[in-house]
Amino acid sequence: MTDAARWRVLALLAAAEVLGMSLWFSASAVAGQYRALWGLTPGEAAWLTTVVQLGFVVGTAGAALLNLADVLPSRWYFAGSALLGAAANAALIGVGGYADALVLRFLTGLCLAGVYPPAMKMAATWFREDRGLAIGTIVGALTVGKAVPYLVRSAEVSAVTPVLLLSSAGAAVAALLVAVGYRDGPHEFPRRPFSWRLVATVGRHRETRLATGGYLGHMWELYAVWTWVPAFLTASAAARAVKGDAVAPELVYLVAFGAIAIGGLGALWGGWAARRSGYAAVVIQAMTVSAFCCLAAGLFYGQSLWLLAPFVLVWGFFVVADSAQFSAMVTEAAPRHAVGTALTLQTSLGFLLTMVTIQLVPAVVEAAGWRLAFPLLALGPAAGIAAIRRLVRVRRTSP
Repeated sequence: MTDAARWRVLALLAAAEVLGMSLWFSASAVAGQYRALWGLTPGEAAWLTTVVQLGFVVGTAGAALLNLADVLPSRWYFAGSALLGAAANAALIGVGGYADALVLRFLTGLCLAGVYPPAMKMAATWFREDRGLAIGTIVGALTVGKAVPYLVRSAEVSAVTPVLLLSSAGAAVAALLVAVGYRDGPHEFPRRPFSWRLVATVGRHRETRLATGGYLGHMWELYAVWTWVPAFLTASAAARAVKGDAVAPELVYLVAFGAIAIGGLGALWGGWAARRSGYAAVVIQAMTVSAFCCLAAGLFYGQSLWLLAPFVLVWGFFVVADSAQFSAMVTEAAPRHAVGTALTLQTSLGFLLTMVTIQLVPAVVEAAGWRLAFPLLALGPAAGIAAIRRLVRVRRTSP
C-alpha cells in the first residue's frame, strides 16, 4: 500500500458519500410543494424527513443483527444499498399520495443504512494512525451530500422532479464509483458484532452510558436544525419582504445549502482539533456554540440576510463538528468485547431521538412562532455537555 493509494480511496469514498447521501433530504427540500399538493400540515410534512430517520434506524439495527457488514463484501453492500435507495427516491416522482410517499421515504432511509455506516468502516480499512481524520472526512462528505438538494432547489425553486432525479442519479453514480473503484484496505477493522446479550453490559457500564448521553444531547439538536433551518430562512425572508426588503428565493435556498454543507468543514475541523485537544474538549466546545445558536436564533428572525446568513453558517459549522468524535469516544469507553453493540445502540437511540425534535419544532412554531422555535433544542447540547464533563471526571478518578 502506498500513501497516495489510501488518499485516493478516501477521495473516492468521500465523493460517493456526497452523491449517495443527497437522498436524505431530497423530499425535505421540496416539502413546500408537497404541502400544497396534498394539503399537509407542517407536522405532516415533517414526517417526510422523520420517517427517513425511522427507516435508517430499522436498517442499521437489522444490519447489525444480521452482521451484514461482515457477511457481504463492502463494495457490493454499499453499491446495492445506494442503487435501491436511488430507485425508492426516484419513485417519488410518480407517487400517488402522502401515504405512498411515506413508505418510499422509509425505504430510502432503510437503504441509506447501507451507505452511511459502511463507508466509515471502509475508510477505516485504509487508515490506522489517521483513522479519526479519515472518518471525519467521510462525515464531512455525507454532510455536504445532505445539503445538495437545497443547492439544486436554489437553481429551480419551483421544481420537484429535478431535485428528485438529480439526487437519485447521484446515488446511482455513487454505487458505480464504489463498485468499480473500491477495494478493502490492509487494516482489517475488528469484528465486534451486535449482541442482545451485551445490551445489559453496555447499559451498566457508566463510561459508555455517559458517552452515549453526550451523543444523544448532540442528536437532540442536529437533525431538527438541518430539517428546519431552511424553513426558518424562508419564513424569515417572507417576514423581511413584508417590510419592503424582498429576498430572492434562489438566494434563500443557496444560504440553506450553505448552512448544512458548511458542516463538512466543521467535521474536518472536529477531527483535526480532537488530535490536538482530545475528544471531550472538541465536543464540549462545539455543543456550547450550537446551544448558544439555538438560544439566539429568534433574535435573527426577520433580519437582513447579511446578518442571518453568517449566523446560520456558524451554527451549521458547529452543530455537526463533534459528530464523529462521539463514535470515537464510545469505541474507547465501551468494554472491548461490546464495542459493536455499544455503537449500534448509540446510533439507533440517537436517530430515534431525532424523530422527537423534528416533530417538536413545527409544533412550537404553530403555537408560538419562529422566534421561539429553537430554544428548546438547546436542552440537548446542555445535557450533552453535562454528560461529557462527568465522563471526564470519572476517567480522572478511575484507577
